[in-house]
Parts: sequence; structure tokens; C-alpha cells
Amino acid sequence: MSMLMEIIQGLGSIVLSLINIYVWVIIITALLSFVNPDPYNPVVQFLHRITQPAYKLVRRYMKTDFNGLDLAPLVIIIALQVIIVLLSALLHSF
Repeated sequence: MSMLMEIIQGLGSIVLSLINIYVWVIIITALLSFVNPDPYNPVVQFLHRITQPAYKLVRRYMKTDFNGLDLAPLVIIIALQVIIVLLSALLHSF
């Protein structure tokens, strides 16, 4: 039973790391939107492909455009931070 708990905690740590990486990707994409990068750059295209589904999901359920400022990245980051806290608490309870 102890080995199963270690596997669950290891997988949970990997999930937490992936969520943290996605938070940083969202931050980078939000910062790039201020400088208007070349849309044909492969890195910019990759970042947009990875973040646009989450932005569309948030925009479907709430208005995120306030005075020309898109707050969808902020909403996503807050939601992901809540998930990180809950998942960390769950993993530490094992």
C-alpha cells in the first residue's frame, strides 16, 4: 500500500509541475500580447495554439474584456493557482 501512495504522490507532483509550466506559458503569452510579436514566428504560434483553447473557454462563460484589457489570462491563472493549492493539500494528506 505504501508503494501505491508513493506512485500517486509522484504522479501528483508531475501534474503540479505541468500546471506550473502552463501558468508560466500563460504569463509569457500575456506579456507578448503587449509587444505585438510577429504572428509567423513558430514560438509565437505555438504559444497561441496552447493558450487559445483556455482563453476561449473562459470567454464563453464570462466577459473578460474591460476597457481594451483582456483579463482572461488572469482568470485562468487564479483558477490554476486554486487547483494547485487543492491538489497540493490532497497530496500532502496522503
